Amino acid sequence: MNYLSESAAGVSYGVAIRHAFEYLLSRYPEVFVIGQGLWSPWYVGNSMTELDKKFGKHRVIDTPVSELACTGLAVGASLAGTRPIVVHPRMDFMLYATDAIVNQAAKWSHMLGAQDAPAVTIRAIINRGGEQGAQHSQALHSWFAHVPGLRVVMPSTASDARDLLIAAALCNDPVMYIDDRWLYERTEDLAPVKELDLRREGPRVRRQGKDITLVGSSYSSYLCEQAADVLAAQGIEAEVIDLRVVSPLRPELIIESVRKTGRLCVVDGGWRTAGLAGEVIASVCEAVDSMRARPVRVTLPDAPAPTSRPLEKLYYPTKETVVQAALGILR
Repeated sequence: MNYLSESAAGVSYGVAIRHAFEYLLSRYPEVFVIGQGLWSPWYVGNSMTELDKKFGKHRVIDTPVSELACTGLAVGASLAGTRPIVVHPRMDFMLYATDAIVNQAAKWSHMLGAQDAPAVTIRAIINRGGEQGAQHSQALHSWFAHVPGLRVVMPSTASDARDLLIAAALCNDPVMYIDDRWLYERTEDLAPVKELDLRREGPRVRRQGKDITLVGSSYSSYLCEQAADVLAAQGIEAEVIDLRVVSPLRPELIIESVRKTGRLCVVDGGWRTAGLAGEVIASVCEAVDSMRARPVRVTLPDAPAPTSRPLEKLYYPTKETVVQAALGILR
């Protein structure tokens, strides 16, 4: 397939990520991919199937188990003129690479007076559910969105999964690209690739509405879209805004929406305290003088993820959770 000029019907989120890798590796010789388990679908699902066979194991490099080593290598290689994409199959274990991400990649442009910057992309995969427990289920996007100098993107659709990964790899700044396995089977008809300038990307309205504003990112944005369908059956028009880029956060579109609806519900797959939902609400409250109801956030409880399947059903927000929160605001 010519991903530059042809559309594709019914492409899943996971396969769309693979399309992005194939697009980049076939057109940009300075791009290479490095990380653990890249030759194994058990680690990265269908998002990198047989890329090593097509482009060679010198371009798709499966490394020993050292998150810090492969990330540090990529940061250094990016300063030498390449565009590495580091893949961390679990965001939880990426914490071993925090020094390379937070103290090195995010700081070099500032410390070099903007004369150079590491054009490195760090792909962090969120894995949750399936009784995996507290050490295998974390979404830590709020941590990294807190760090100046690091762009953080969280696609919710197949088209964004493809196009934001391409944009991240072609951006001259360090970018954390976070994808969620719960979205891998979500499908969409894809238009031909149009290379985006990540510096210009921000939230998008996924659904127009006048009664309440629902805001999310990644899988939480998908929950908002599903909840809006349920609310529509009850005659309630919810406006759904997908953040897409959580750092730098650009709240202007959300503020405009809340001025129209007067009500705000923010859904986030992270914990409540010091989380993304609170940041979005604060940004809106600083700009909007009056609202029809107090804003509400739907998040994970401030507790580690359970291993028990019945407890998981209580722990993770669902579309029904979002619907009930929205109805509470509307009452």
